[in-house]
Amino acid sequence: MMKKTGLLCAVMLLSGAAWAQVTVSEGYVRATPPMGPNTAAFMQLENGGDQERILVAVSSPAAEKVELHSVQEQDGVMQMRPVDGIPVPAGGKVSLQPGGLHIMLLGVKQPLAEEDEVTLELHWDNGDTEQLTLPVRDIRAQMQYGHGHQH
Repeated sequence: MMKKTGLLCAVMLLSGAAWAQVTVSEGYVRATPPMGPNTAAFMQLENGGDQERILVAVSSPAAEKVELHSVQEQDGVMQMRPVDGIPVPAGGKVSLQPGGLHIMLLGVKQPLAEEDEVTLELHWDNGDTEQLTLPVRDIRAQMQYGHGHQH
């Protein structure tokens, strides 16, 4: 590794702690539909810090490409659009969920089924990264039983 000055080390330590202030909960990746090459990841992001953090990119070895997306209504039609980043306000929460902000996994390299796991790497605006391993959920099964409630 290259030599670093004391100041650079201090800056790296401060920025390294910044992403740790954003906690991830309730994360999962949707199982791929039959013959479907794409899927999405959802989670809750909570920023316990005093500075806004922006999720600027996500990568995964499970997909050829990963994009940040939002869903917006245009002329009465819901349309998915890529976004440059997802801000997580200081002291705030952001929900990545179906029908809203989410992470798209495009060109999934193999089908994803319930009980599989997917590794994601979150890339923050300050240059830090965070690696997550999320479970795969089959929401089609949940929908058949009324959101997972079996009767």
